[in-house]
Amino acid sequence: MRLAIVAGLAFTTTLLAMDSEPAGRLGEAASVFSEVMAAPDQGIPRELLEKAHCIVIDPSLKTAGFIVGGKFGKGYLSGRTAGGPGWSAPASVRIEGGSVGFQIGGSSSDLILLVMSQRGADKLLESKFTLGAEGTVAAGPVGRTATAQTELQMRAEILSWSRTQGTFAGVALEGATLRQDLDDNAALYGENLQNREIVQSSRRAPESAGRLMSMLNRYSPREQ
Repeated sequence: MRLAIVAGLAFTTTLLAMDSEPAGRLGEAASVFSEVMAAPDQGIPRELLEKAHCIVIDPSLKTAGFIVGGKFGKGYLSGRTAGGPGWSAPASVRIEGGSVGFQIGGSSSDLILLVMSQRGADKLLESKFTLGAEGTVAAGPVGRTATAQTELQMRAEILSWSRTQGTFAGVALEGATLRQDLDDNAALYGENLQNREIVQSSRRAPESAGRLMSMLNRYSPREQ
């Protein structure tokens, strides 16, 4: 009987830890975005944020490999609310991708994507989306203004940035796949929700997303 109680408590503790991971990751995503935008000369140009239809923030993209490498991370996406200046409640995403080449070792980095077109936003809200194959993607410009964008950056549907060991820069991520994470959505919202149901509705954001929503609305109000 005692063994059964101990096993039950251990199982419950494991479930609670799993449920708390998405909430903790929301806090990490808020910190990443806040730290990046706190340094205007090294951050994402505000005018691009104001024009973006969606944003994706992954606070811990892992890259590892020996000859054949791979990427894996978990993060969140938020879209512009219909007819308003704010951002939607966050939906969960998994980022997966592979690469082939001579590489040894591993690293962890923060990743931010801006989706600059409605078409790109619609594609991103599907259950699976491949960067480059279903929407043009380019390394984003860094600094106070976007006036120095190249033609490729201006035409891209998605702009991407990465921060590794304190260095923030545009990065190309073609071939990486974004999938909705239904398990993390369920942990945050208490029910199985598709990303489209979260982003394209007036669903209330979980309490753990409060800081992230505040940072998004502070640094990137909708262009009027």
